[in-house]
Amino acid sequence: MKRRTFIKKSGSAGLLTMSLPILPSFSTTVSEMRFGIAEASYMQRRYAKLDSNSYPPFTDSLQMIEHCSSAGFGGVQFSVSGWDASYAKKVKERVEELGLFFEGQIRLPKDDSDLQRFTAEVSAAKEAGADIIRTVCLSGRRYENFDTMSAFQEFRKKSINSLRLAEPVVRKFQVKLAIENHKDWRITEMIELLNLIDSEWVGVTLDTGNNISLLEDPMEVVEALAPYAFTVHLKDMAIEEYEDGFLLAEINLGDGFLDIDKMITIIRKHNPEIRFNLEMITRDPLKIPYLTKGYWATFEELPASELARFLSRIKKEQITTPLMVVSKNPADEILALEIANNRASLKYARQRLGFS
Repeated sequence: MKRRTFIKKSGSAGLLTMSLPILPSFSTTVSEMRFGIAEASYMQRRYAKLDSNSYPPFTDSLQMIEHCSSAGFGGVQFSVSGWDASYAKKVKERVEELGLFFEGQIRLPKDDSDLQRFTAEVSAAKEAGADIIRTVCLSGRRYENFDTMSAFQEFRKKSINSLRLAEPVVRKFQVKLAIENHKDWRITEMIELLNLIDSEWVGVTLDTGNNISLLEDPMEVVEALAPYAFTVHLKDMAIEEYEDGFLLAEINLGDGFLDIDKMITIIRKHNPEIRFNLEMITRDPLKIPYLTKGYWATFEELPASELARFLSRIKKEQITTPLMVVSKNPADEILALEIANNRASLKYARQRLGFS
């Protein structure tokens, strides 16, 4: 099964302005303007198990769907782990009633023995109305999970095997499997992986900020991966230098240093129907310890010019005020901040990016 033919349509487009919602600057028809939200945007309330009476934790996806809809989001991207056909049907009915789009999240099969679980979850996602399922090869971070090149190469081998097991399943159910650039693959490595699988049913969840942690320019990442993208994690980012490298944090759309407008334009050139999901993770800044020996254990040598260009931008884009350490705050304040961040980014997406 060869890679899909990408959709290109012609039409008219307006001029970009700073005072009006931003319209596409290329010749195409954008058919999806609803702005969704990824489950990780509610990481604190869904998974952190914080003790709060004011913001009780979400216990299931239907609760989260109700909340996200009432907050104004037009779609959701949630895990389907543990769903049976009955629950999936309830999700589909409610999503359709609310006028939302639904995308699934799923773990890749580890091996043949895990294929039954994977198949059941793909089936549940399909039953719930998903035509796209986001996944990752690595749940952690490359520079934290692996301390030798051989360990990373073993991970690569297992990832290829997992995707080869997964591809026939998603092809059978006619759903697209979208691998996120999840602080694991640099650009060339991810494209090599996609070319090895070579399927129209396997593509990318394009995260606009993750590869900063791998010392790659975020715009170059978008330009390289946009042709393979099925769905998007839209985020803005901020950085702050520290003794071992730099700190990296998601920040409300419009408050960081990413050129979000240009990224959206590039992505939609390749797929006018693509969906965008906010991934605004309210958490402590991540440490990117590129000045330590351990960080480089799994990387081939980078050209000095490439590294110098990246580090020059780090200094140029560094935030002027210290990044917030979220965990030092009381539970209610953390949970209230999470809601406020998501709403602020949704407001920006509607007022400045043209989403509905």
